[in-house]
Amino acid sequence: MDIRLDGKSAVVTGGSKGLGLAMAQRFAASGADVAILARTPETLAEAKQQIQAGAKGKVATVSADVSKAADIRRAYEQVMSELGKIDILVNNAGQATSGPSEEVTDEMWQADLDLKLFAQVGLARLVFPQMKQRRWGRIINVLNIGAKAPGANSAPTSVSRAAQMAFSKVLSGEGAPYNVLVNSLHVGVIVSDQIVRRHRREGANVSLEDFIAQAGRPVPLGRMGRAEEFANIACFLVSDAASYVTGCAINVDGGRSPVV
Repeated sequence: MDIRLDGKSAVVTGGSKGLGLAMAQRFAASGADVAILARTPETLAEAKQQIQAGAKGKVATVSADVSKAADIRRAYEQVMSELGKIDILVNNAGQATSGPSEEVTDEMWQADLDLKLFAQVGLARLVFPQMKQRRWGRIINVLNIGAKAPGANSAPTSVSRAAQMAFSKVLSGEGAPYNVLVNSLHVGVIVSDQIVRRHRREGANVSLEDFIAQAGRPVPLGRMGRAEEFANIACFLVSDAASYVTGCAINVDGGRSPVV
């Protein structure tokens, strides 16, 4: 299936690395104008070069911290200035902050909620009206399988992700009459910058290749996923090919989650 996004404009938060970059590349190669948001100008510049290599339309970058309401508003206005509209929003910014609940401070809880849930809420509030007016929109919230099946010592991240999943369902109901489709994608273990950082922390005397292989063994498919595999699912969901899919929480995890 040849997925085309010609004439559409997409915003991807956390778009300079890993899953965000892979999705931005896939959208751009499919014809969409793309804006990526991240905090670091240097990584944004590098990502823009990679995206432009296969892009069919415009590529914009915005340095912003989406955990801050003022940055969200500024980023939105900059994207609108450069692309003119937003048809597709992918909320991908986030990090896995977790530990024993009794050790998670109020500041850690607030920071996690600001980066994940409230960034999603703030961006949706801005893009929803224009999507409804055009009667076409797509929102994807990138979560993890812990949102459905949280484990011990997984707060605050699993709790924030569960709240994001619930908000995705709320938005899907509000957007459905206007052809604004909202879904969440739940990642398991994917080869990305996060696994590279984890290797640095935990992988003493083990090569990155072996570390990745070990991390993939518990997955029913026997391996970690690739960012481009995740991006392919995202590209399908934001296209007209997925015009009857909304309100879904879809695992992209090689069968690892105990919850469907």
